[in-house]
Amino acid sequence: MAITKTNDALSVSIHTVKATTHGRYLVCRPATSVAAPVLVGFHGYGEHADRLLSEMSLIPGAENWLLLSIQGLHRFYSKSGNHVVANWMTRQDRASAITDNLAYVNDVVRTVKDAHNTTDTLVYCGFSQGVAMAYRAAARGNHTCHGLVALAGDIPPELKDDPGIKWPSILIGRGNTDEWYTQEKMSTDLEFFHSINVKPETCCFNAGHAWTEDFRKSIGQFLCRIR
Repeated sequence: MAITKTNDALSVSIHTVKATTHGRYLVCRPATSVAAPVLVGFHGYGEHADRLLSEMSLIPGAENWLLLSIQGLHRFYSKSGNHVVANWMTRQDRASAITDNLAYVNDVVRTVKDAHNTTDTLVYCGFSQGVAMAYRAAARGNHTCHGLVALAGDIPPELKDDPGIKWPSILIGRGNTDEWYTQEKMSTDLEFFHSINVKPETCCFNAGHAWTEDFRKSIGQFLCRIR
């Protein structure tokens, strides 16, 4: 793709090219040897897969699931310089980044399911910036999704314009003092889903932009109903 910008002095063309990179993901196998459902997690901005896996492992009943935590492709150092963290995308070349990320997630899920003893049940779980990836994977991924958990993040705008999406069961969580995923944003998401006759479950809890024990309990109950 090329974009040309012209001013009085210069004519500049902007190009993109497909490149190959390596992604990172973590797998935590269930406590039993029987086939297990799969819970796939997407971390927030400036976090890493390890942290999200720690949160997922605290969900009641998580020991019965194969836990898969996928790290964003775009790595950088934390402000302290002590950790390598990642993000999923920026506004620059947004459409290309969405395509790349979705292909990446499809490949990871396929690779993990081929390598492990799993059932057909698949749930995507996102926190903050990772919520958009969870929505996209559920709506447009290659693998049939049976549940979607969205904590502290809103639905990507491009998905609202696609009437062909078949949404799975959805759980939306928000902390009452969250200044990023505000009550207004949550209400907008719920209004959209209600307009297409989808009724997500919701969980509001006393906290900010964070995981809490109350929300993990709600996820555990949600997963029990899906499993």
